[in-house]
Amino acid sequence: MIEVRGLTKRYGRTTAVDDLTFDVRPGTVTGFLGPNGSGKSTTMRMVLGLDRPDAGEARVAGKRYAELRDPLRTVGALLDAKWVHPNRSARSHLRWLARANGLPAGRVDEVLDTVGLTAVAGKRAGAFSLGMSQRLGIAAALLGDPQVLLFDEPVNGLDPEGILWIRRLMQRLAAEGRTVLVSSHLLSEMALTATELVVIGRGRLVAQGPTAQFVDSGADVLVRGPRPDAIAAALRAAGFEVAEEQAGLLVTGGTTERVGEAVGAAGLVLHELTLRRGSLEEAFMEITKQDVEYASTGAGVPA
Repeated sequence: MIEVRGLTKRYGRTTAVDDLTFDVRPGTVTGFLGPNGSGKSTTMRMVLGLDRPDAGEARVAGKRYAELRDPLRTVGALLDAKWVHPNRSARSHLRWLARANGLPAGRVDEVLDTVGLTAVAGKRAGAFSLGMSQRLGIAAALLGDPQVLLFDEPVNGLDPEGILWIRRLMQRLAAEGRTVLVSSHLLSEMALTATELVVIGRGRLVAQGPTAQFVDSGADVLVRGPRPDAIAAALRAAGFEVAEEQAGLLVTGGTTERVGEAVGAAGLVLHELTLRRGSLEEAFMEITKQDVEYASTGAGVPA
């Protein structure tokens, strides 16, 4: 489990992380989302003891990172895929990490196989593509068979097959009871991968909850019936926002149950009552619109 309590980090007059508190539970893939400059990477670095907080604390498996007796056996992380000596082979890099952390040498070949790098294990890491470097970084994170894993933008540089692979890997790790925290700008991928989300903006917690809850928060209900004007009037009287579309009436602000009950209470007939789910992108843009560092108005863009 990862526990963040009142975490604060300042750089001069800039507050990168501002009294941030959240938990990441075992058995789930938790997406860590936020606009550029929101403090995601700084938070991860403080969890891993790479940056010292000005206030608050972060604990992994109940301890601060500096208190962990065998850090790599407890927590694995991928923060920078290029953090590797360019003249070392993938296997040499992992063997060095294993020796430095008292891990069995046989574990190296196991993780190379897990990430699909066995065939290029003797190749210089400096010659790796970004996607291959990501896989090597993930292998290093898995080396100690840890119960807690942090990944910062792990799908960068991966092709569609690689993205599907990392999604399934993270979900498998969570299914084994591990704690998985992953930061990504690919919101459509997070909607498929993560079951929980932590959203921050300007270093502060904006929202936390199940991914489905975020997606459903932007859902609308499509209704269709023989008397659309009467149905629209009944729904507006019940407090819903109603817009006319070619397919029918689009109702905002209610569930299918509430919409159907309002129409039924007015004695009207419905031919269709369909939930139109929103997207994670739409929900993310809505809840973080006040926290975007550089907002565009769209002015000057040709139609």
